[in-house]
Amino acid sequence: MKYDFVSVIERHGMDALAVDGLGKGYAPSNPREGFDIIPMWVADMNFPTVPTVCEAVAKRAMHPTFGYFEPRKEYYDSIIRWHRERNGVTDLLPEHIGYENGVLGGMLTAMGTFCSKGDNVLVHSPTYAGFTGSLNNSGYHIIHSPLKPDENGVWRMDFEDMERKIKHHNIHAAIFCSPHNPTGRVWERWEIEKAMEIYKKYDVYVVSDEIWSDIILSGNKHIPTQTVSEDAKNRTVAMYAPSKTFNLAGLIGSYHVIYNKRLRDRVNKEGSISHYNNMNVLSMHALIGAYKDEGHEWVDELCAVLTENVDFACDYINTRFKGLTVTKPQGTYMIFPDCSKWLEEHGKTLEELVKMGNDVGVAWQNGKAHGGDKHIRINLALPLSRVKEAFDRLDRYVFNP
Repeated sequence: MKYDFVSVIERHGMDALAVDGLGKGYAPSNPREGFDIIPMWVADMNFPTVPTVCEAVAKRAMHPTFGYFEPRKEYYDSIIRWHRERNGVTDLLPEHIGYENGVLGGMLTAMGTFCSKGDNVLVHSPTYAGFTGSLNNSGYHIIHSPLKPDENGVWRMDFEDMERKIKHHNIHAAIFCSPHNPTGRVWERWEIEKAMEIYKKYDVYVVSDEIWSDIILSGNKHIPTQTVSEDAKNRTVAMYAPSKTFNLAGLIGSYHVIYNKRLRDRVNKEGSISHYNNMNVLSMHALIGAYKDEGHEWVDELCAVLTENVDFACDYINTRFKGLTVTKPQGTYMIFPDCSKWLEEHGKTLEELVKMGNDVGVAWQNGKAHGGDKHIRINLALPLSRVKEAFDRLDRYVFNP
């Protein structure tokens, strides 16, 4: 491969929540003496980003002024080109693009234009913890529509349940996660079409979180929600960012795509009220560096590496960890194994199991925050050598001691 996905990066002392945050707040506990940390919890990557990001940031940082600025044309051109080449989007214009400090903040801004505090919002479950916390803290009431595994273990939307709950709870706003976090589902076009038909029928406006849309595993394809119909295009606020794709979360910087002018004007106004939703100049240059030709090459290699990691981990769980079941994700780099049978057979709580892994340096995450009462959430965006070491430790010390 052209880019480095094998080196083990030392992240200690470099402001990395994934390793320096252990033992604090909601983070996993520190390992026992004799075990180093293998960070597999917070959803960032342990790979060096594409070099053009560092080059772009360093070049701009050499200029000794960092005053007020306006986004340059190259910022919008880079986004338009990225969506055209990766997703076949041909009608995106600069005026459709708006900066957001983060996807969650952008989601709340859109909610402020869709509905009122106290209103019900439809969200699929399992649910990304960030949605749960942000909506609850902002005074919205979440109505869950559970995803259900089909006969092949593939997570599917329950369209009848969605429609029933929209009607019963008088819902006019929904969060649509594509690809879905934490299950890793990459929706097929017909599924998105059917969901958007239901939203149209009941006049439900949609925030489509597509922050994972570049991280698609082999054999799958991302379909942007706004492309499935003209109505979907006009009732959807889509959220994107280079942060998940290129491991840039520490730089801050997301963006929305809104085609409907009335909706766009309202969202932009809502987001401007606090005077806090402003772009960082280095973040702008990081995006420009990420969305260059080298970024396309790098993401293609990343997805190949992650596909191998996911295949290894899921195969290992299915063959070596009796009592665990896992559905292989189609996108993202997270897996969400169900540990219910193992917990029952061994008389353990999920918290006890999580600590058993943490004790031997496998810093994985309790799935309860994401709606998985018996699940663990595991990040596989590490060099394969570290993934193998983690699963070897789980095998020897946790599941088959």
